[in-house]
Amino acid sequence: MDKEIQNIKTIFEYNDILGIETLHPLVSVIDLSKAKPMRHVRRTFDFYALFLKEVKCGNLIYGRQYYDYQEGTIVCLAPGQVSGVEDNGEVFQPKGWALVFHPDLIRGTALGRNIKSYSFFSYEVNEALHLSERERETVIDCLSKIREELQYPVDRHSKRLITINIEMLLNYCLRFYERQFITRTNVNRDVLVRFERLLDNYFSGDNPLREGLPSVKYCAGELCLSPNYFGDLVKKETGKTAQEYIQYKLIDIAKERVFDPDKTISQVAYELGFQYPQHFTRLFKKMVGCTPNEYRMHTN
Repeated sequence: MDKEIQNIKTIFEYNDILGIETLHPLVSVIDLSKAKPMRHVRRTFDFYALFLKEVKCGNLIYGRQYYDYQEGTIVCLAPGQVSGVEDNGEVFQPKGWALVFHPDLIRGTALGRNIKSYSFFSYEVNEALHLSERERETVIDCLSKIREELQYPVDRHSKRLITINIEMLLNYCLRFYERQFITRTNVNRDVLVRFERLLDNYFSGDNPLREGLPSVKYCAGELCLSPNYFGDLVKKETGKTAQEYIQYKLIDIAKERVFDPDKTISQVAYELGFQYPQHFTRLFKKMVGCTPNEYRMHTN
């Protein structure tokens, strides 16, 4: 069984694998039902990819909640991300749609400047966007507009019109993801409860001394989420970034420990995972309004 990861460098190369004509060297909209049958493979792209997968297999379950957003699922991949499954010998006919565009297409454009704000390109596949029928129609309409523009001969307007339409599609995806965060409120609360418990357990043991301060990446990994999805979820639910949430929790615990007269401020700092006590003092003052020493004196 071939376990190698296939790297696809150009739009032309990807179109060629699918048996699709290349209309533009830097962007392609593909009706996957028109592609030739293929085998499973794990691959990475040197470009952005958005897949609208046609799935119809009953209601989706998250926790104890049922959701009927099963008309289509969107998965977004940034350059370099691994996708797909290993070859099991099965030949299948892909279905759905794909939009692929090279970073060179968006250089010097508003989309190029803002592409990092579409954090869903770094979500994991299991954090995909599940669309209602109406949302799916909106996405296909956007894809059709991009595809229509690709039928024209390339002129001085092409790049701007194509990137504007891609940007509109990505903005709709942002809106639909926010809707998804709202419809999964109970699941999100469950994640926050587990996040809170994770931080309590982390600071109650000797993890901070051994590992230092807990990072957003560490917390997301422990909760089986990608850092970007986790960060967006925390921000949507609490109004704070995940980093701010960790800092608030940290200072909350620090306030208790600063009361212990047998410990120096430096000891408290090291126990909490700070490499340098002055970094602890600086963060404490920024968030509480006074230094740990001043806090200790004022409250005793």
